[in-house]
Amino acid sequence: MATVEPRRNMPEHFGIRIVSAEKDKVVAELDADERHLNNLGIVHGGAYMAFADDVGGTTAGLNKPADMSTTTVESKSNFFRATPPGRLTAVSVPLHVGRRTIVVQTSIYGPDGKLAALVTQTQLVVPRARKE
Repeated sequence: MATVEPRRNMPEHFGIRIVSAEKDKVVAELDADERHLNNLGIVHGGAYMAFADDVGGTTAGLNKPADMSTTTVESKSNFFRATPPGRLTAVSVPLHVGRRTIVVQTSIYGPDGKLAALVTQTQLVVPRARKE
């Protein structure tokens, strides 16, 4: 399995766990609880998007040159079904790995194993910021 940096900040707060990470596929889990729900008691669309953005960013990070970084410049989502609280699983795969952009697709499955959301995002490949 590829090396993934420690999960901190938003991923840690959200409870996103990387299960496996390879250049061609990243699998992650999130146990959706009250933090992730809308006022109807189902998973909020923004929670799907945050989950997909983090996992997709991890996928892009495994496919970029070591001296570069990535940032999301475009994200498109399709929501297929409402999801109650419980374990969500994300599977992210690269669709295009270029010198300037990386496009990834992340499928999010609900606790019942059915596809709940599909997110496609474009990551811009940029020089890593210098620490001063």
